[in-house]
Formats: sequence, structure tokens, C-alpha cells
Amino acid sequence: QVHLVESGGGLVQPGGSLRLSCVPSTNIDDLTYMGWYRQAPGKQRELVAAHTRSGVTRYADSVKGRFAISRDNANNVMYLQMNSLRPEDTATYFCSDLRNVNSEYEHIGSWGQGTQVTVSS
Repeated sequence: QVHLVESGGGLVQPGGSLRLSCVPSTNIDDLTYMGWYRQAPGKQRELVAAHTRSGVTRYADSVKGRFAISRDNANNVMYLQMNSLRPEDTATYFCSDLRNVNSEYEHIGSWGQGTQVTVSS
């Protein structure tokens, strides 16, 4: 089972940017699908971005055009670049090892502690 450690969250003003990082306990190139979820207070956890080993990406409509997911295989880290942040992006963000089931992504394994992102003036 892969362990994932997230970092990079913080407090940012609306319109600002943050870059989240995720370091897996295994070689990142061994993970076919990876992604980022977020969970706001009182809401369900939602998948906001996914990345395949071949470089294909998928985004939730709410973040499309503002967020970018990427991997740096040389440094064994996955990123989520978040631009034009909005108050509704406030949530705890979790890195995820995914599987693809009938073209839908599902989280597998355990969750990390996440990293808190707060967008507020």
C-alpha cells in the first residue's frame, strides 16, 4: 500500500496561487493513475484532478482552466498548481493513488493527512 504525503497548503487571497506537492512512498512511475481530491467542511470529498502515467489529465469542471496537475518523475513528486483561487476552493486537499474502473477514477489505499488550503481576504 502506497503512503502519500501532501504539502504546500496555506492561506491565500482570492485570485492568488498555490502549488501543492505530493510525495509517494514508492516510485511515482509505478503509479498508473494519481490524483488530487479535496474536501470542504460539510461536503463530500471530490476528485478535482487526475493524471495518468502517460500524461493524460482530467479535471473537475469547477477547476478546469485554473488548476494544473503534473508529475516530476526525476524528483518523485506530483504537483497541483492552483491559480485564480476562489473562496470556494477552500478545503483540505488530498493526494490519491487511483484506479480506473470503466473510465471512472476511484481512490485506492489509505489517505494521507492532507494539506489545508484557505482562500480568504
